[in-house]
Amino acid sequence: MIKTDNVKAGLKAGLVVVAALASLTAFALTEKQQAAVTERLEPVGKVCVQGDADCGTVVAVASSGPRSGEDVYNAACMACHSTGAGGAPKVGDLAAWGDRIAKGTDVLYDSGINGLAGTGMIAKGGCMSCSDEEVQFAVDYMVENSQ
Repeated sequence: MIKTDNVKAGLKAGLVVVAALASLTAFALTEKQQAAVTERLEPVGKVCVQGDADCGTVVAVASSGPRSGEDVYNAACMACHSTGAGGAPKVGDLAAWGDRIAKGTDVLYDSGINGLAGTGMIAKGGCMSCSDEEVQFAVDYMVENSQ
């Protein structure tokens, strides 16, 4: 029969040994290794509050205007409209686009911007960073290449 006092004493001794070994490995790192670990543990970013002088220079990202229809198509639309995924009409498929084009650009723009209920077409094709104007450019690009 094992006495619980012996088990407790053994566990304590084991923990002391583990702690001692762990502390030895921390001291076994070279200065270069410690510097590398410290660098990896640095925060990825920093929150700056307006008026805080410790934040350094603020870099503003300037927009160069809306993206072209082809750029938006390549970034957001191509996944479905080049493969037909979810029933999307493939760019260049005249038969698939014919009836859609006949409904007019306003209907196509509305489908592109707001999605089309009952289909795989979600609002803006899932490109929530796209402006309505950019979605319209992408629709124009697809229509031009499907007539």
